[in-house]
Amino acid sequence: MSRTAQLHPDGKTRCPWPGEDAFYVAYHDNEWGVPEYDDRALYEKLILDGFQAGLSWITILRKRDNFRKAFDDFQPEKIARYTDKKVHALMNDAGIVRNRAKIEGTVASAKSYLEIMEKGPGFSKFLWDFVDGKPKVNQFKTTASVPASTPVSIKVSKELGARGFKFVGPTIVYAFMQATGMVNDHLVSCFCHEACSGKLRTPRLKKK
Repeated sequence: MSRTAQLHPDGKTRCPWPGEDAFYVAYHDNEWGVPEYDDRALYEKLILDGFQAGLSWITILRKRDNFRKAFDDFQPEKIARYTDKKVHALMNDAGIVRNRAKIEGTVASAKSYLEIMEKGPGFSKFLWDFVDGKPKVNQFKTTASVPASTPVSIKVSKELGARGFKFVGPTIVYAFMQATGMVNDHLVSCFCHEACSGKLRTPRLKKK
């Protein structure tokens, strides 16, 4: 795959990683790198990035609706109360990634999330304070220049781990920071590089 931004048939130049996959291109254009400040949505993304470890993100993205259904729309209040019976049911759910350690880690992380919400500044503020509340805008020209982790992602990783979160290594955390707009790692020639700086995420409506 090319390491530089690619011109697409619609006339827009994009980062190379979504390729020509319409589903992936839509995620690149509308979600990746757009600042996310919603507490619950940040928890969801962190968990999904943990499930991605060892897999491709597109694999998780295609299963995201299944994950949301299986995990009660990623409501930490519900997940924190999951029993062994529920974990067993999730291990039999072919629509998600069936990894016991990651499923149990999701429950542990939900409990840690609730503690930050109840006793701390709130999950969003806790995370965004690491970048002073606003996206760090990088100026990368090729994907080869984009790091797998940074001193900040290492710091966030350590703090999350100390608070009981699971599957939050520096590389997972940096992918999370990129996706949630804490850093803007769209290549400078990608049309989203400039667009992301003025965007805010539209809250996703919960299903009744």
